[in-house]
Amino acid sequence: MAKRDYYEVLGVSKSADEKEIKKSYRKIAMKYHPDRNPDNKAAEEKFKEAAEAYEVLSDTDKKARYDRYGHAGVSGQGGGFRGGQGGMTMDDIFSQFGDIFGDSGSPFESFFGGGRGQSRARGQKGSNLRIKVALTLEEIATGVKKKIKVNKLVQADGVKYQNCDYCSGSGYVRQVKSTFLGQMQTTSACPKCGGAGQTISERPKGADSDGLKRQEEIIELEIPAGVEAGMQLSMRAKGNAGKNGGPAGDLLINIEEKPHDHFSRDSKNVIYDLFLNFADAALGTTVEVPTLENKVKIKVPAGTQGGKIFRLRGKGLPSVQSYGSGDQLINVNIWTPKKLNSEETALMEKLKNMPNFKPNPGKEEKGFFERMKDYFQ
Repeated sequence: MAKRDYYEVLGVSKSADEKEIKKSYRKIAMKYHPDRNPDNKAAEEKFKEAAEAYEVLSDTDKKARYDRYGHAGVSGQGGGFRGGQGGMTMDDIFSQFGDIFGDSGSPFESFFGGGRGQSRARGQKGSNLRIKVALTLEEIATGVKKKIKVNKLVQADGVKYQNCDYCSGSGYVRQVKSTFLGQMQTTSACPKCGGAGQTISERPKGADSDGLKRQEEIIELEIPAGVEAGMQLSMRAKGNAGKNGGPAGDLLINIEEKPHDHFSRDSKNVIYDLFLNFADAALGTTVEVPTLENKVKIKVPAGTQGGKIFRLRGKGLPSVQSYGSGDQLINVNIWTPKKLNSEETALMEKLKNMPNFKPNPGKEEKGFFERMKDYFQ
């Protein structure tokens, strides 16, 4: 039998745009959907015919070939329903629904468990496990592997299963529901077996009613460099085992930071407080400061003021999501002695009245906000 014109099938003109074609196909797909017309061969053929027409007319290249050469232009190019022998299958048609009905999918998917050809759902997914991992800044700087012991639910050995007597092993039950589209047959997971199609007939000692038992497991974590406190990492399927053969949950790893003896953290930057005595700040000196990797020497110019910030580029922490590292900021503090002996007091009394010891900031001496502005430029 000769194929009908695709534009005629969808009821649109050759000048119809993508929006009109999609709207028309959506209407026809709703009308002739096999689950709304069970055992209706005529409706199923119209459903297939509309899907074939949409598959061609919604594709710019195929539409152009069809407009020029007709059906011959798209023969063997995906147009045509041939039971999966080189053309569209029913699964292909249902896969179009993400495009036609949006991210929520076809309304039939909620009624019929996700569309034709979808395999039966397995048992219930296991619950997630949560752990906390405390890291030093040195570990965060390089990334680290850690082995941890977790107590989790696992599938017990020796569990035996039998077909579920409620759903006869199918994993689903059918019901007829009244919807805005009329009477529709719905399919849902079996309430007794959770969609697994089987129940436990025999379980070993120590296993719970779901065939699970508690067991300790050593898991190796690979923490990437640059993580921050409060960040959560996930390891798929490392959580508790699922019921009735369902997939395991995930292991959720919450990152904490251990306090450091020398450094504090500001995003990718690490901050070190350097304390200088008054003489070294006035005369200048060379000091050794720690970094996350080793110790380095820096030169302190004569006349360095308290609040001065030195920067060691690239000596901070890497970003977990991008390239490059932060810096180490060295914040200069002038150490003021709290108690002086008589000799020191006399010396200070003499110095404080000398001209160079009277505060005279001038324009070259920047305040805190100006110094921070210089740093971030």
